[in-house]
Amino acid sequence: MIATVKRELLVRHLEAWAPAALHRGRRVTYAHGFADADGGESAEAAARVLVEQTDFVRGRELSMLLVGEQADGVRERLVSVVGAAALTVLAVSGGTDARLAVALKAAGAHRVPLLGFLDASASEPPAPATVAALAVGKPAEFLLVLPPGTEVDPYREGWPLCASVELATGEEPGELLVFGTTSGKSLEGFKEALWAVDEFAGVRYRDPGDPDRHLIDISLSPHPGPLRRELLAHLGRVGSATVTELRTFALTSTIYRAADATRVLHTLVDSGAVTRQPPNGRLGGDVVIGLGDN
Repeated sequence: MIATVKRELLVRHLEAWAPAALHRGRRVTYAHGFADADGGESAEAAARVLVEQTDFVRGRELSMLLVGEQADGVRERLVSVVGAAALTVLAVSGGTDARLAVALKAAGAHRVPLLGFLDASASEPPAPATVAALAVGKPAEFLLVLPPGTEVDPYREGWPLCASVELATGEEPGELLVFGTTSGKSLEGFKEALWAVDEFAGVRYRDPGDPDRHLIDISLSPHPGPLRRELLAHLGRVGSATVTELRTFALTSTIYRAADATRVLHTLVDSGAVTRQPPNGRLGGDVVIGLGDN
């Protein structure tokens, strides 16, 4: 079921990313690394999304780059999916750590809209430099799947905006999904997709930053408990922050959206758990929030 959630997240993000990327650039590249991680099913799902965009490719070049030990086999699987569509599929077989940077250069992915999907759930975690190689795109972003228990911070280096979520089926640590981008709007879009995926039996989210490791059902209105704890802990560290700063914290440092932070802040103010300055009026972005006495 976790594989299904990952594929739906990838598809939803691609459906938003591809049209915007084609509008922005004459050449657009989607890189699919560790292409053998699920037998090519995620690559096939991604190719179907990209094929749907080829009606808008006039005067543009849309490429899908496969990198992994079984990349050639995955490319063969995509032949019937791509058909006569204006989607170029390139395959580079071999270890993704060793081949991705070179493959991106050969595919002309430098300084063009670039999205990389690297699924390392069935292998050793990639070298941070492999993920950093995707930053050659302009704009660039990545979706990365890591084995349970992997340290995420090394993969954030060089990416101004990152978010991570644990895909869990029980109390044991689950696979980690990491998203990195250079665009705040794209991060917002990813968070919307995160909570909009269909619920699959037994699969829930866990916020890596939640010390209580609370499991959260996938829902358009997620349980606010972990966000409440994280906002209070953050205020305990910084003393006070504006509503805008706390919305940004929620977006970039938790699995929640900025709008979720606003809703939680209203309940925290009403309960007296936090104070606000000025004490009255709309809870606008410049209102300063501090810890209360309760």
